Amino acid sequence: MLGMSERQYAARVGLSRGAIQKAKAAGRLVLHEDGSIDAEASDRLRAEATDPSKTRKAPKEQRLKPVPEAAVSAVGDTLREQGLAAPVTGGGTTFLQAKTAHEVLKAQERRIRLQKLKGELVDRARAETLVFRLAREERDAWVNWPARVAAPMAAELALALAQAADAGNATAQTAVTTALIQRLLETHVRAQLDSLAEVRPRLG
Repeated sequence: MLGMSERQYAARVGLSRGAIQKAKAAGRLVLHEDGSIDAEASDRLRAEATDPSKTRKAPKEQRLKPVPEAAVSAVGDTLREQGLAAPVTGGGTTFLQAKTAHEVLKAQERRIRLQKLKGELVDRARAETLVFRLAREERDAWVNWPARVAAPMAAELALALAQAADAGNATAQTAVTTALIQRLLETHVRAQLDSLAEVRPRLG
């Protein structure tokens, strides 16, 4: 025997032998020359027969309407993200592909819901508000920075200039002024950056 008997195929697909005999008589099974059942070919034929998009005997009013191209594209994107076969452009979406995409989307939705419960995700509007608040705090800190450092920088610069003047060397005085201004700026800017590093948005 090349293929399966009616009893063997019935056990394979979980149907009664009578149902298999009816399917065989209706031509819904693929048979070998000896009358045995080609299991794999019959499985494919039965899968196509249960695909609503390929049902030929359904009345016109019960047939599925054409699926919008945007929906087909969304199904393809979902399947491709999971490394699965996506519908060929213009070839339509099979029932199995649509069902697979639906299950994938449900799993993704459950994962996102779980991540929200764990606090791993934050609402987009909330995140935008936090980023805006952080940027505003940093802006205000830099706006107020010159007024805060002007007095100590002026005092240090005046002291250095007085020392250079006592030395009576104009060239040295200019060199000391340039180097001191650069050093003062670096010192105060680094201190400002260190203070800004403590600014953190609160997610709660």
